[in-house]
Amino acid sequence: MKASDDFQPPGLDLFHFPPLWPGAPYWLTKPTLTALAGAVVICALLWAAFANPKLVPRGLQNVAEMGYLFVRDQAARPFLGRDADRWMGLLLSIFLLTWIWNLMGVIPLVQLPVSSFLAFPAVIAVSVYVIKIYVGVRTQGAAGYVGNLIPRGLPKLTYVLLVPLELLQNFVTSLFTHMLRLAANMFAGHIILAFFSAVGFWFLFERPTLPGVPLGVIGVLMAIVMTGFEMFIQFLQAYLFVLLTAMFIGASLNPEH
Repeated sequence: MKASDDFQPPGLDLFHFPPLWPGAPYWLTKPTLTALAGAVVICALLWAAFANPKLVPRGLQNVAEMGYLFVRDQAARPFLGRDADRWMGLLLSIFLLTWIWNLMGVIPLVQLPVSSFLAFPAVIAVSVYVIKIYVGVRTQGAAGYVGNLIPRGLPKLTYVLLVPLELLQNFVTSLFTHMLRLAANMFAGHIILAFFSAVGFWFLFERPTLPGVPLGVIGVLMAIVMTGFEMFIQFLQAYLFVLLTAMFIGASLNPEH
């Protein structure tokens, strides 16, 4: 058997997409189109749910209100308190958009988690970062915002290390943590699903052999199991993403220190 006939596990080529057609702008790729499609789907669903709301919600409106209540009670109110309702439009939009971008990884014929491309969660994370700083400065003043990031009542020598670390965490680390957590999880999940799917296809259809068929069956079963697990992770990461958003904005509106 030639070396080229050996099983080749999926790699970074899964995330390389040329422009949709020759001569198209470099940014007009499948991930960009998929991201836009996800945004359009969310807008269409919310419009259909709330364009003509009923006092007693049914159907799509009922599902949409369940999502609204989940974000409000599990993310907004714990960190924003009485200001939660003011920020629900932003938080609900971020949660639903992030979730559907994640789900694109398991939708047949699409199978591309948009959030695994760092640029997409980065746009949202940078927007939240700007809002966080703007709200903090507007609410507390520039000096108050920076000053309230530092805990009070600690030994003076502690502040030599604490002040740089707190400023680094709030102005640098938090931004990268926000976007990298989502992108890294979606990236890893997509690689894992692609690997088990490739194992099943290779040993059952591409190069079926007597000792290889059991490996192919295992690959298919693991792909099914991991798809279910990945769907849970996709929801969880969307929730954590919006939870961090609420936490950052809430800390700027209501400083604890």
